[in-house]
Amino acid sequence: MNISVVIPLLNEDESLQELYDWIVRVVQSNQYSYEILFIDDGSTDNSWNVIQQLSQKDSNVKGIRFQTNYGKSQALNAGFKIAQGDVVITMDADLQDSPDEIPELYKAIVQDKLDLVSGWKKKRYDSKIRKNIPSKLFNWAARRTSGLHLHDFNCGLKAYSNEVIKNVDVYGEMHRYIPVLAKNAGFTKIDEKVVQHQARKYGETKFGIDRFIHGFLDLITIWFLSKFGKRPMHLFGLLGSLMFAIGFLSAAYIGVSKLMSLFYYHTPAKLITDNPWFYIALVTMVIGTFFFLSGFLGELILRTKRDQTRYNISDKIHL
Repeated sequence: MNISVVIPLLNEDESLQELYDWIVRVVQSNQYSYEILFIDDGSTDNSWNVIQQLSQKDSNVKGIRFQTNYGKSQALNAGFKIAQGDVVITMDADLQDSPDEIPELYKAIVQDKLDLVSGWKKKRYDSKIRKNIPSKLFNWAARRTSGLHLHDFNCGLKAYSNEVIKNVDVYGEMHRYIPVLAKNAGFTKIDEKVVQHQARKYGETKFGIDRFIHGFLDLITIWFLSKFGKRPMHLFGLLGSLMFAIGFLSAAYIGVSKLMSLFYYHTPAKLITDNPWFYIALVTMVIGTFFFLSGFLGELILRTKRDQTRYNISDKIHL
């Protein structure tokens, strides 16, 4: 199979028929063998009924329905597990991603031998204050942190080789950082392509300030995981050693000061507990102990973790 189109969605019943017709027109005109995977992330509108109707007309339409809303990352994770195409293309269901980009994205993976191609919505039709400015700040921080020089990490329109999506674990809200996850997994042939951005035709945006904040928190998480995810003791052990060194030097200073007072200055030495350096030594050694314990616990969790169910599926179509 040439292409799998994975479409996570939440309450997009108005746009699904038009999106389906557009995708089919493009893939059939290019003679691609294909499947369209709709992942309904707990929609409360008529989205699942529309998907069922489409599947009755076209056996290439497949669907997964979540019991409730688990988030875009979980929807992509479910779609990636079942995708069979040599090239997997993800896009949003709100018609802001253009299916006309599919042939060029497919060629970039197949002919140019890239692992991942990320869309870049260079010209956007979103609110500048709510989305454009926060998005630019977010993408700047992501570039600085990850080392990947992509302009639009959060673009839903991306293309992957099948090998990438089968080896990248998308969880939490990490869908924004799939290129970084792919890089960490050893896939280095990552590029971007300027894609057309459509103005929203139906419904309302799901983007809010909370998602912007979560994005930066996830950025810190993925930085830590990329640097120390497989060796947490390297970070916590280093910090623990630093704290212990400060504590040891503080304790040594207290001891030397007491001896100097007794044998050199011949003056009564004040109590150790009256010396502020005593508390510095005590606190830093306690903190150092906690850092070491955190490192040990991280290593134990890393070696004993098991796959956990992240979402419940209530219905399937053609699967």
